[in-house]
Amino acid sequence: MENVTTRNWFPGCGHALGLVIACFLVFCFATNVAVAQPSKAQAPNMERKEVITLGAGCFWCVEAVFESINGVLTAESGYMGGHIKNPAYREVCTGRTGHAEVVQVSFNPEIVSLETLLNVFFATHDPTTLNRQGADAGTQYRSAIFWHQADQLEVAKTTLASCQQNIDKTIVTEITEASAFYAAEDYHQAYFELNGEAPYCKAVIQPKMSKFRKEFQSILKFD
Repeated sequence: MENVTTRNWFPGCGHALGLVIACFLVFCFATNVAVAQPSKAQAPNMERKEVITLGAGCFWCVEAVFESINGVLTAESGYMGGHIKNPAYREVCTGRTGHAEVVQVSFNPEIVSLETLLNVFFATHDPTTLNRQGADAGTQYRSAIFWHQADQLEVAKTTLASCQQNIDKTIVTEITEASAFYAAEDYHQAYFELNGEAPYCKAVIQPKMSKFRKEFQSILKFD
């Protein structure tokens, strides 16, 4: 019988260990077990989509803010909350149609939460001025959240209450179930992107965008 010595014990163990590892790898491949790979459950579902519609004054400003957020799929300017069908911009501007200038935001909630979007919403306009944002006055410029599903209503109420704790004046933002959305005329879409040198864009939108990008840098599509 061969004596077991320190010299021949280690090679024997190494051989046995090698057999165990080899068997384990064979088992993994045979049972389709991924080795050292992230679980598919951890990856965001890129097909998920929710919609929220927001009014915060001139929709040119609102659209510019939200279309730059990572996880936002589309941000479309339009009209909501009125009492006539297919309103035109000139009609909405009179304040007689009841519509608000809004931006309908489609987003992936696995990339950006509704709470985050609403925090941006409250931070990028004055929710305490009734039917007014800066020089823009009228019901068409009212602060409004139009929710599309029941759980959004609760998030909107909770986020408003949280933001109210940091604002001295009373928030007057309207929280209403979404109604018919009417897309604004083509020349309103992507207005800041296409007309960045226009006087209004330089005087109003650019300062707002600079402040927004500084405060919310971590959620931008392009840092």
